[in-house]
Formats: sequence, structure tokens, C-alpha cells
Amino acid sequence: MIQSLKIGNLEIRIPIIQGGMGVGISLSGMAAAVANQGGVGVIASAGLGMLYRQAGVDFLENSITGLKEELRKAREKTRGIIGINVMVAMSNFADMVKTAISEKADIIFSGGGLPLNLPSFLTKDSTTKLVPIVSSARAAKVICGKWKSEYDYLPDAIVVEGPKAGGHLGFKAEQITDDNYSLEHLIPEVVAVVKDFENIYNVKIPVIAAGGVYTGQDISDIIKLGASGVQMGSRFVTTTECDASDSFKQSYINAKSEDIKIIKSPVGMPGRAIMNSFLEKVKLGQKVPVRCPFKCIKTCEISSSPYCIISALYSAFKGNFNSGYAFAGSNAYLSEKIISVKQTFDDILQEYDLRKNNE
Repeated sequence: MIQSLKIGNLEIRIPIIQGGMGVGISLSGMAAAVANQGGVGVIASAGLGMLYRQAGVDFLENSITGLKEELRKAREKTRGIIGINVMVAMSNFADMVKTAISEKADIIFSGGGLPLNLPSFLTKDSTTKLVPIVSSARAAKVICGKWKSEYDYLPDAIVVEGPKAGGHLGFKAEQITDDNYSLEHLIPEVVAVVKDFENIYNVKIPVIAAGGVYTGQDISDIIKLGASGVQMGSRFVTTTECDASDSFKQSYINAKSEDIKIIKSPVGMPGRAIMNSFLEKVKLGQKVPVRCPFKCIKTCEISSSPYCIISALYSAFKGNFNSGYAFAGSNAYLSEKIISVKQTFDDILQEYDLRKNNE
């Protein structure tokens, strides 16, 4: 039987965090369904201003409205644990964090840069747990040290995301295929750093592994390395409750291993996506820079970017792959059909038990 995960006073019956996937891929529908199965459902805050457009209201204000509304919808569907994913690189990072805390989201997961000031947004009556996402032991050490010295706060958990993840990656291009940066290599390093802080301050900081985790067998292998739980994104895309269009889900099912490529993103980071005609045109230089309508990412250099990333991801979410593409983890090609979140959990747990029984 798989062991539960504790993040502060939150008991997570099945130690699976559903990864936050923007734009619009993981909203209240998917998050609530995962939470109802005993995992942590996560709403992605990226791009909510596009999904909740109101005439005469700007993107940043619409994003706040969207986050409040998605949390409300999730709470109507579940009494389980709901988290919010907020990227540091987002121009509305502070707005999204403040909104998540004031609306009493259970957990904030924050990566896409080092969330060095995340505890500064907590108030006296805050109940929201703070979980940074890192790609190295060094980053984990820096965050723990900074949070403790400046805010007298340590992370409630840490997600370590390896280079097989979908979307933007916290690695240089040459590190992505280097075994020294593999998730299996990173987990023990991060666990060792965390252990030092746990021993000094007499706290528990669970390490959650992410990036390419797809099966119950993967979970079993990763927990042996010292992780207390996992974060999974791609496996939940091909569920009936996933908030994306059926065309988006079908792109995972249709994908072969060789279709999943590393691309150069307009935000200045490598990313992993399913290659399609849109990305082929970008590769051939057939896309031209456009006016920036949203100013959504701090690091996006629109003057030299061949396309607007948030518009491309929104198009894919809606099923328009002529104008966009799907981010995906390295194992997304294993998707075979669209099934419920409940069936997905059942399958994962069966895979986990099978691995344990065969040891």
C-alpha cells in the first residue's frame, strides 16, 4: 500500500500532486477530480486573464477574477486539497500569490524562477502552504536559507523537477540529456540538503519528485530514492476531466516518442513540446515577431520573439494547432486513450502494487 504524504497539517492520502499546466489545461475540473481521489489537484494560474476576458478590463485584472472563480468552482466539486501553480516569471506573480492566499488555497507551488520572496505575502491568518519548485540541490539550499533568515519560514515541501518534464525547463539545453542532471541524480542531492535543515530546525520538509513521472512503477522507484511523493502532469492530460479541448488530449494520444522535442521558447528557456506544423514554421523562420498584447512573462523579449507564447498555448488549449502547440512531458507518448481521473488513479496504484509485489 502506498504511504500517504503530509505537507504541514495537510494529509494527502495518495502522494500524487497533479502538475499545474497552463494555459487552461489544469483548471478547476481536473484539480477537483484529482483532489477527490486523494491527491492534490492544482490549478494553473498562467493565462487565466485570457480565459476570463471582460470588455474594458485588462489582462492582469481578469487574471485575478479568473483565479478566484476557478478556486470557487473547485471548492464546489471537492473537499479535497487544492493547490495553485504560480510561476515567478509571470508579470502578475504577486497578484496571483496574494489572491491564492486571500482565497485560502491549500498550497502554492511556485517555480519558473526562484520564489525567494514568497513568504513575504503571508498574513497572520494565512493557512496556505508554500512549496517551491527547484531543479537543483543548490536552489533548494538557497531558498531554505533565504526564507529562514528573512522570514523565519521554511518550505512546507519542495518539488524537485527533472529535465524530462513538459513545458519550460530549469536547465540549460546541454544539461537536459546529461545524466548528472537526471531526476534520479537530483533527488538524493535535494533530500540531503533538506535533511540538514530538518535536523537543525526540527521540522519535516517532504521532497516531491517531478519530471517524466508517468507510471506507478516510476513512483515506486522514485520513492526508494528518498522522495515522499511525486508530481505528475502528462498522465492527467488524457482524462475526461482535463480542462483542455479533446483535440489537445488527442495530440498526446497521437504523439510518438520522436514527436516530443526540446524547443526554444520566447521566454528564454528551453521547453518540451509535441512538434507540429506551427513549430516547424517557427523553426524555418516563417513566424514573425508580433506586438505584445499581454506582457504576461517578465523574461519574454517580444521584439525578437517569433510568436506570443501565451497566445500559442491558448490556441492549443482550444484545439487550434495551426496557431499553437502542446507542451508535454517526455513520456506523454505513452498515452493511449481518454479515461476518467478515477480510472487513472486506479491504474497508477495497480502499477505501483505490481512493482512492489515483484521486488
